[in-house]
Order: sequence, then C-alpha cells, then structure tokens
Amino acid sequence: MSSFKLSTSLGRVSAAAAALLAPVVAFAQETAPVAAAPVPDKGDTAFMFISSILVLFMLVPGLALFYGGLVRAKNMLSVLMQCTVIGAVVMLIWVVYGYSFAFGGSDSPYWGGTAKLFLSGVTKDSTAATFSAGVVIPEYIFMIFQMTFAAITPALIVGAFAERVKFSAVILFCALWVTFVYFPVAHMVWDANGLLFKMGALDFAGGTVVHINAGVAGIVGALMVGKRTGFGKDMMAPHSMTLTMVGASMLWVGWFGFNAGSNLEASGGAMLATVNTFIATAAAIVSWSLVETFTRGKASMLGGASGMVAGLVAVTPAAGIVGPMGAIALGLIVSPLCYFFVSVVKNKFGYDDTADVFGVHCIGGIFGALATGIFASASLGGIGYAEGVTMGGQLATQATAVIITILWCGIGSAILYKIVDVIVGLRVPVEAEREGLDLSSHGEAAYHS
Repeated sequence: MSSFKLSTSLGRVSAAAAALLAPVVAFAQETAPVAAAPVPDKGDTAFMFISSILVLFMLVPGLALFYGGLVRAKNMLSVLMQCTVIGAVVMLIWVVYGYSFAFGGSDSPYWGGTAKLFLSGVTKDSTAATFSAGVVIPEYIFMIFQMTFAAITPALIVGAFAERVKFSAVILFCALWVTFVYFPVAHMVWDANGLLFKMGALDFAGGTVVHINAGVAGIVGALMVGKRTGFGKDMMAPHSMTLTMVGASMLWVGWFGFNAGSNLEASGGAMLATVNTFIATAAAIVSWSLVETFTRGKASMLGGASGMVAGLVAVTPAAGIVGPMGAIALGLIVSPLCYFFVSVVKNKFGYDDTADVFGVHCIGGIFGALATGIFASASLGGIGYAEGVTMGGQLATQATAVIITILWCGIGSAILYKIVDVIVGLRVPVEAEREGLDLSSHGEAAYHS
C-alpha cells in the first residue's frame, strides 16, 4: 500500500474515532468536577450560636438589672420593661428591614439597600463570609448575631434619661433611631461597601457602632428630656447596688459573645478577643478602684461596676486587634478618663445622665476607638496595620470615624427626639414622676412592703 493510501486510511480511521468519541469527551467535560462552594464548619456555627445567645444575655437580664439597680426602687420595673420591649421591637424590625438596610448587599456607602427585606434570599442553605478566604457561616446565624447587637444598642440609651420618660416615647424613639441612625452606621463600619470600612477604620466589635452611637444619643436625650424632678435636691442614689453588680457581671460574661463572636470564626482571633476581654476589664476595675481610693478615700461597688463596664467598652473596638499588654493599657487608662467625666464634667455642667451613659459609653468608646489605632501597631503587640498604613495615618482614620459617628448620631438623634416629642411627648407628668414610673406607667411595683 502506498504511503498516500496508508495516511488516507489512517486519517479516515482517526476521523471516525473522533466522531465516535466526541460524545464521550463532551460528557466527560460536562461531568468534570467544579470547585465546591464553601461549607460552614459545625464548630464555627456552634460558636456563633453561643455568642449570639451570650449577647442576648447581656440585654435580658444583664443590662436591665444593671440599669435597674441604679435607679430608685419606684422606677425599677420601668427600666426592666423598657429594656425588654426595646429588644423585642428591634428584633422584629431587624428581620423585616433592618438586616437588609445594614447588610443587604447594596454598593451604597451609607445603607445596604432593600434586597433582603423580609429576609428575602436568606435560607438555611445561604451563607455569609467571614474574615478568612473560603470560610463561611450560615447566613441565619450571622443575621441573628447582628440582630442581638441591634437589639441591645438602643437599650443602652435609656439609662441616660431613666426615671422621667414616657414608655411610648422610649419605644417610638428606639424604633426610629435604629432605622435612621444604627442601621446606617452599622453598614458604614462593618459592610465591605460601607464608607468607614472602605476608609480603613478599625472597629472589631462596635466602639463606634454601639458605644459612641448610644452614648451620643444618650446625652442628647438627657438634655432634651431635661433633668429629673428634684435633681440636685432629692436623694437619687441607686436603690440596689446588689442588682447592679449582678447585672454588670452578666454584662461581662455576655461580652465574650459580643467581642469573641465578632471574629465570626472559632479561631485564634476569637481567643485573642477573649483574652483581651478578660484582662482589659480586670485592669479597668483595678484602675477605677484606685482612682476612687485616692480621690474619695474609699473604693465603692458602684465604682467597681463602672470600671467593669468602662473596660469592656474600651476594649470592644480593639478586642481582636490589640495584644494583651495593649488591652491592659486600655483598661488602666479608660477608668480615670471616664471617672473624670462622671464625677467632674457631669457636675460642672449639671446635666442629668442617670446611669452615666455618656461618661462611660461615649467617652470610653471614643477612647477605645482612638487607642485601637495606636495599640494595633505590631511594635506594641497588636496585629499590625494594613500595608502602607502608619500609626499616624490609622489614628487619623480612627478620629475621622469617631467624628462622623458623633455627627451622624448627634444630629439624627436630636431630630428624632423632637419628632417623638411632637407625636407622643417625651416626659411623663410631674405627678407620675413623683409617684414612680412602675405604678404610673405599668401599674405594678417591683417591691412590696
């Protein structure tokens, strides 16, 4: 056979073989394995579930008892009721539109959009990204974790004007406040498309979103609602430091969910946040007690509880970012600073911030946010800055985030208080205030003689 015929025959055979094998090749291509979507780890899921429950524990009964002990006995139940109902109302708002407004996927720097209204698209199979590439958690647990943050933050505000505000005013204000203040700030700070997130602001667990936000709204509310009847004349000491200590202790326990859970994974970052939540708080308790000993001659339980909360507030934005020694420094410094505002500045200006929401949460939050920019430095034991960022540059970014939060919350809160005052009125009548909000607003008493 000539070489031409042979090559022709082989060519025909090859063509025939190719034709016969084409469906097989196509099938093989169609069935070739593709990269599998990330699957949530059961350990991370369980960790986030526990963290979410711990944050709920911060609100009820933790914060409710902490504030309840700080007011007079005749107003105890009013504070418990306010914290309870605020939490319930905000949880419902969150699943209807709050989650979407904060984390709805919009590319807006100010809000998350409407894509996830009524939890649209959120199912048992949908996932949310964490801070590690390829690691996800169920979207339901991310939604719930963020819901607990949204529920406790407006409840923090009520401590500033406790004992003289209408129950209806509290609930209406908080519903409006989370809508127009909290959700946008949460989006700006924690969403990848948010204004402050893109700016490079560091806020691990809510120094701006939770504490500065609530503290600013608190002082604006205290000024607009006005002082308690008899303020500066009548005895207005806390009625139960026992309950305040119990509530503060519950806050500390719950705060591990708050801070460690913000890592979104059960990893070393969560354990760093846990260590820092222990020792920054311990340092702040010791520091506040020392300051009181030097200035008053005695360390008080009120001071110990105040230092506990101040330390927790200060370490919140820094929890997974600074090193343990940086966390101790935060705790040691924040207590004298907050003590100055609670005992000196408050008396100097004469405003009536019942539970020192401004002096502890706002001032402690501002300090913590700024200090995070310093102690994040690897040279000071922190995790270090992003490439090309210096300590001065990070500190400037932190200050910008603080200022934006103060302005957004301060202006927004003032407008919302005015709207609520026009609709339902902010204050109870003087007679109702003297009787106590437990009886006048809720028809029951915390204690019976």
